[in-house]
Amino acid sequence: MATLTKRYYNAMSVVIRQSELRNDNAAVMRRVANGESFVVTVNGRPVADVVPHRRETGRRRFLPVAEAAAAFAAEPVHDPAGWRTDLAAADEFHGLDVPTDPFERRSR
Repeated sequence: MATLTKRYYNAMSVVIRQSELRNDNAAVMRRVANGESFVVTVNGRPVADVVPHRRETGRRRFLPVAEAAAAFAAEPVHDPAGWRTDLAAADEFHGLDVPTDPFERRSR
């Protein structure tokens, strides 16, 4: 198995032996139901992924690049000068936003 693939399995899933799955099936299934994923190995070789079931919601998980580009192209053109003017007007009306540290100790 390629190094990158091994890193992916180690980062994204818990690796368990087939015997662990057999002996602790109920516990593994509870963890899967809570969102965890497992890679099951036989003799140290990955053979199966045990992952939570994903119901078909009718919504796509990924958006084709052409659709994303079309959606962004339909957005209004940004006007940085107008944005700065609006911020200046808001600061004039509400006062400046001066960040403060809520954990800073005040001298008495």
